[in-house]
Amino acid sequence: MIESFATSLSLFTQLDGIAFTTLFLGWFLIGFLIDRNGKRRSTHALISDFRSRWMIEMVGRENRVADIQILSSLRQGTAFFMSASMIGIGGTLALLGSADTLEQVATEVSPELSAPQLVWEIKLIVVAMILVSAFLKFVWSHRLFGYCAVVLGSVPNDKNHPDALGFAAKAAKLNTYAARSFNRGLRAVYFAMAALTWLLGSIPLIVAVTVTLAVLYRREFHSLSRAALLAD
Repeated sequence: MIESFATSLSLFTQLDGIAFTTLFLGWFLIGFLIDRNGKRRSTHALISDFRSRWMIEMVGRENRVADIQILSSLRQGTAFFMSASMIGIGGTLALLGSADTLEQVATEVSPELSAPQLVWEIKLIVVAMILVSAFLKFVWSHRLFGYCAVVLGSVPNDKNHPDALGFAAKAAKLNTYAARSFNRGLRAVYFAMAALTWLLGSIPLIVAVTVTLAVLYRREFHSLSRAALLAD
């Protein structure tokens, strides 16, 4: 098995290794920057404060139909991306089953893209694994939003009840954890799309990862939506 693994690695160039490392290192680093609560907080971190505020305000409302509807819409969003991830996984596996045809087409388009069939299969497996990661994040997010709805339903209607604020805080934490998992799932989808460019070569993958990182960083730390959250 070790010899087989070494043989597989020998099919890739040093630039492939750099591109592969860039993909996963970039994915990890941008996730760390977004999720942490540093001096410069991301849009995701800022909106968590509003989730907590939402649950506190909900305690004083007798009619909580609107709160349930908001949670339902959030769960629908996760369900949509769960389905989209499954479709993406299925499409990638379908390509994996036709790797020989993909190799032939790529060679006809550009001789520079010519590579052993095993190389194409490994590249597609990387994409499929990232999409599987996204799917699992969306599934967990969907469940957490469901847990949040249950806890929300247990919050007493009387804001003076000794358990009201404590239960609301629990609902807020579950809501935040669900959103974090959803956000991580979205990032996995972004990097799965970037990983697809590896089929075109190492340089396209490095460029795609760089663009993905720039877009994510701008949206989380320099977007108009972040400025709106910080405005007085």
